[in-house]
Amino acid sequence: MTAMRPQTAGGLSRGLLLLMSVATGLAVAGNYFAQPLLDLIGRELGIGPSAAALLVTAAQAGYALGLILLVPLGDLIERRRLAVSLYAATAVFLLVSAAAPNGTVLLVSTALTALTSVGAQVVVPFAATLADPAERGKVVGTVMTGLMLGLLLARTASGALSELGGWRTVYWVGAVLMALMAVLLRAFLPRLGGDGARQSYLGLLRSTVAMFRLEPVLRWRAGIAALSLATFSVLWTSLTFLLVEAPYAWSESAIGLFGLVGAVGALTATVAGRLADRGFVQIVSGAGTVLLVTSWAAMAAGASSLVFLLIGVVVLDLAHQAVLNSSQNVVYALRPEARNRINSAFMTCLFVGGAVGSALASAVWVDSGWTGVCVLGATLSAGTVVLWVLERVTVSRAAGKHSPAPVRTPVTTKGE
Repeated sequence: MTAMRPQTAGGLSRGLLLLMSVATGLAVAGNYFAQPLLDLIGRELGIGPSAAALLVTAAQAGYALGLILLVPLGDLIERRRLAVSLYAATAVFLLVSAAAPNGTVLLVSTALTALTSVGAQVVVPFAATLADPAERGKVVGTVMTGLMLGLLLARTASGALSELGGWRTVYWVGAVLMALMAVLLRAFLPRLGGDGARQSYLGLLRSTVAMFRLEPVLRWRAGIAALSLATFSVLWTSLTFLLVEAPYAWSESAIGLFGLVGAVGALTATVAGRLADRGFVQIVSGAGTVLLVTSWAAMAAGASSLVFLLIGVVVLDLAHQAVLNSSQNVVYALRPEARNRINSAFMTCLFVGGAVGSALASAVWVDSGWTGVCVLGATLSAGTVVLWVLERVTVSRAAGKHSPAPVRTPVTTKGE
């Protein structure tokens, strides 16, 4: 068992890093199990399509609340205990979903599963804290690869498992795997105490919000990441609509396998992390934003060409990973003592961007089809370029005005 523990005080063994990567992927996957099964679930539980679609909304809302209310606790209490507790709770709620007798129970259990699945966002800054500073980009990239693979492949796995044993099988398997992750994290994660023990819970939440005021770079990077995930969501929300129509006319199972194409881009996150560790974090960010824009040119041609569509999807996923990983590398270095609060603020903006992108994609597809979707995606992608340029200009000007290092404002709330 010791082989998976950190090799040094500032490093991670490969085994532990792999465990953390798998854990993040499994945690986030549970929020996407229902998406390809809505029709099947609705027919068995006797609920209509609109009610079944609320499962997706419940998952998004629950995850957003978890990011705001639970992730900052990693700066207040012992982090291994927090991570293990959230993973164990997720396993319990998945069991409730598996046994749900009606739509109401499934809706509530879905929201609670998403709420506690933010344990993944406790593990990510946990890994960043354990990593050697010179390898933080690679470590965060590796863990985020696991997370993105879980997000992309959840639909494929869900469809396959439902064909084997019905939609409930997906939740039974998910529950067992999350329980296993809770046991493994308890066994192999080192104890890591929070640094905000002198604050109250409300003080902790206030200081999380205060991060946006105290850290201008966090504001810029949160905006860039939000637009990047919005672009990512525009693609994956509307891609199904494109593939079910001529000239493709693919089946649902074939469309689910398309997630494997996106996984190719997700696997490049560690490359972006290594480049960031070598001092190229800004180059990675800038190149990623430009690639986001250019990917939509290929996808516009993909309306009638599978080759161009495949190229566009891979390039967009690669670019999104570069933008996200480099941005995390930047913000995690801002305040090590408040890393979970910074992650909470950053990730909340990130997933709000993703939700907005999905909503816009659905509306634009109805009015303008794939051409409108590509224009929307390219516009949002151009926004990441603009924000990145503005960030570099603003930071350069601030550095010129303040040559001595400024004194950071404390983020704790005294007397609470």
